Parts: sequence; structure tokens; C-alpha cells
Amino acid sequence: MTWEIADFLETVNDRLHINGVDAVELAREYGTPLFVYSEPRIRYNIERLKKAAEVIDRPLKLCYAAKAMSTLGILRAVKDAGSDIEVNSGGELWKALKAGFTGEQINYNGNSKEIWELELAIENEIYAIQVDSIYELSLIEQTAKRLGKRANVSLRLVPEIKTSTHSGLQTAMVTSKFGMMPDEAFAAFAKYKDSPDLNMCGIHLHIGSQNPEPQAYVEAFRMLTDSMMRIYDATGIRLKHINLGGGFPVNYLRDNPIASQFPTEQREMFAADFEPADAVGGAWREARQFADDCGSSHLFDDLTLLLEPGRSIIADAGICLTTVRNAKQRPIDNGQRTIDNGQSEHEKLSTFHYPLSADNWLLTDAGFNILLSMETYKWYYHLISAERAGEPHETPYKLAGPLCDGGDVYFDHEGLNRLPDHRLLPENVQPGEVLALLNCGAYSLAQASQYNGRLLPAVVLTKETGGSELIRKRDNFDDLINRDIF
Repeated sequence: MTWEIADFLETVNDRLHINGVDAVELAREYGTPLFVYSEPRIRYNIERLKKAAEVIDRPLKLCYAAKAMSTLGILRAVKDAGSDIEVNSGGELWKALKAGFTGEQINYNGNSKEIWELELAIENEIYAIQVDSIYELSLIEQTAKRLGKRANVSLRLVPEIKTSTHSGLQTAMVTSKFGMMPDEAFAAFAKYKDSPDLNMCGIHLHIGSQNPEPQAYVEAFRMLTDSMMRIYDATGIRLKHINLGGGFPVNYLRDNPIASQFPTEQREMFAADFEPADAVGGAWREARQFADDCGSSHLFDDLTLLLEPGRSIIADAGICLTTVRNAKQRPIDNGQRTIDNGQSEHEKLSTFHYPLSADNWLLTDAGFNILLSMETYKWYYHLISAERAGEPHETPYKLAGPLCDGGDVYFDHEGLNRLPDHRLLPENVQPGEVLALLNCGAYSLAQASQYNGRLLPAVVLTKETGGSELIRKRDNFDDLINRDIF
């Protein structure tokens, strides 16, 4: 099977096994929908990203982007695997501290920070607050002065680098909401370079997520290097770090036969697959050469490179198990129905003719309330039968979730070819069968809601040492109303 990954996703006795653990047994023990995350896969992905340290001649600081999935058990697994962390709110910062990360291990992004969030960051002496605007920088200085502590800051730049990812994942253009224009940042370094309350230690950019072109990182490094040289020439500040962000892609298709149904650009984005170390290494070499040519190679002497991957650490480590709860057939109306005008109204209604075969519909218990990207971005997650993983998946079905929205479906209901028309599963799937959505560990439960009064699912972590453990309990009825006042 093209989706199988040795020692991770495998078929054993016709069933899906995750790190040797029977997925169907997990579904029966904890109920569905159920998210299963793999600790060994998280470790593998982190080690894969750390290989970038081997192709640069400076220290590498790898910071997992907590926004992708921040359940405490996952944060603990990331920490134990040797990664630092990037947070995007005071809440994520609090969770990171709760999970055991120290201030030195934490970067803080975000473009709408409140004073209490800045206080929490400064009090815990985090590695860097990524500054989104000149106004925010003034707030950080005021807050640091009041607290009597010096804040470490890194200014986020708008690099104006466009990639072929989804429009909603573009973060590097002047039309995006993130960061400040380079000239604003240069002026800020000049203005605040002698501030006793600010440590102006770095610059940061992020070119978006699921980037299919490694070349984009060459452009990003060139821009960071040029900015670093301009800052030094104008202010004498030698930056301690440059932050490339993340955005490395995950292969969501894996040579799936359905891939041919996607338009070329969509298919290339979902199937993008390159080694982060290769992209970083090539871009780093070009940046160093550029600095050498400009006589500025000394600026790299004490420099640390930061990466902030989220999707590429957690996406393929997560599987959503879901149960078929309902099945039905619906005829396909191709506009060729015929009615005999001599018939009675009752006969007319009973003799509509549909010349094409019917669609088989399967209704599951996993909707876009826990897989929001499937609706907002029309994101593709490969679907298999967990109970019959070894059987041919050649029968087309219309798949849908349980929510009272016509868009709560697993297929292209818009006619825009952003998702397949059907999903392929074994023949004769019936209610009660457990299915598995693969590669859905990122931005799924992290964005989940209790819409329609749906109980949020449990989360299980398969362990490096074997077996599994529950790291999040399933909601109960009290969880639906525990913040209500009535």
C-alpha cells in the first residue's frame, strides 16, 4: 500500500496498525472519533529537521510551532524529543511553561498581543518576542521598563515572497496581516538600539506553510542576509539570530491514485516532498556567499539560525479514526429523466428514470468541527479502512460527516476540483466499520469546536517504548456547558 510507512503505519492481519498498536482496538476502547498520535513519528520528524544543523556552520535552534497541536501530552512528547517551541498567544505560552519548557526555549509570535501576554513573556525571560509592528515594539519597551526586565525582541519582516501554496497559507506578502515592512524595521533598530529595556537580537520572516518550492528559501535567506547587513551598517548591531520560520511541506498524496483528479497546481502542493535540510543547506550556502562577496561574512560568526516548523513535525504523526454511522444510496440525476404525460401524478412520481448507477453514501462521526481545514481550505486527508486496510480500495463512495451543513463532506461539493469527487474504499462498507483519515495531525484538533453540541474526541499517543496512553479524555455532557451561566 502506498500509504504504508515501515514501523509506523502498517497492515497487520488486514488491519491498520500504528507503531504496532491495532487501530481498531483503540477505536473500540476509546470510541470515535479518536485522534491517535505517534510519539516515534514525532521524534523521527524532529530528527529529520535537525539534519539542517549538519549543512550549516552555525548553531540551529528548532522550535515546534505549537499552534499546529498544543495538547499537553503532545508538547511533552515534542520537548522530550529535543525540540524547543514557538507559541502564538499568551495561552500557548502558558501551556508551554506548563509542559516544562523554559523561557530560553520559547519564541513568541503573534500580531495582536495584549499587555498581560507581553508581561508573561518578559517575566519568564523568553528567548525572543517576535515583534509585529512599531507600535507593538513601543508597548514591549514600556512593559519591560515597568517590570524592570530587559525584553528580548526580534522584528518580523514582510519579505514579499510568493509561493504556490494555498492562498490562506500565504504569510509573506504585503497583502498579508503579518509583520512590518523592512524599512520600518531598519528605522526601529536605529531608534531603539540604545534602549536599556530592549535587547534587539534578531529578525524573522515566514513565507507560509506547505511550500512546494525549495527555491523560496533561497529568496528568504537572501532577504534576511541583506537585512542583517543593512542593520549592522546603520546601527552597529550584530544580530544574534535570524529566524526563517517553517512551512516545510508534508506529502498528503503519496502516489495515491486519486491524485490524478486534482488540478496540477493543487496536486503539486499536496504532494510536495523535499528534505528540509536540502532546502536550508542550499539557501544557507548562497546567503553566506552573498555575505562574503559584500565583505560581511563576520556577521555570521555568532549567529544562530531558528526554524519554526509545525506541520512538518506533527501532520503525518496524527491519524483520525472515525466510524461509519449511516449508509444510503442516492441516484445520479443526469438530466435524462423521462415521464409519460398520460400517467397519473402518482405514476409520474414513481417512474422517474435515472439511467446512471447510484452513488453509495457513507456518513461518519468525524465532521469539520474537528477537521476544519477540510472545509475552510478544502484540505485533503487520505482515507482508508482501518478494519480492511489490506483489501483493494477501488470502490467509490460519497463520504460526509455528521454536522448539519451541506459543506460537511469529504469530496468536491463545489465543482471546483479542489477535492476528489469520490473517496475509494473496499467494496460493501457498512455502518460500524472503522475508517482512518491519515496525515491529519496538524491544525485539526487545535482548531476544533463543539459545534452542533459535538463532544470533542479523546487523544491517544502511541509510545516510543511500545503500547499507547490516553493524553486527552473525551468530552462529556458537562463539558458542553461548563462555562455557561443559567
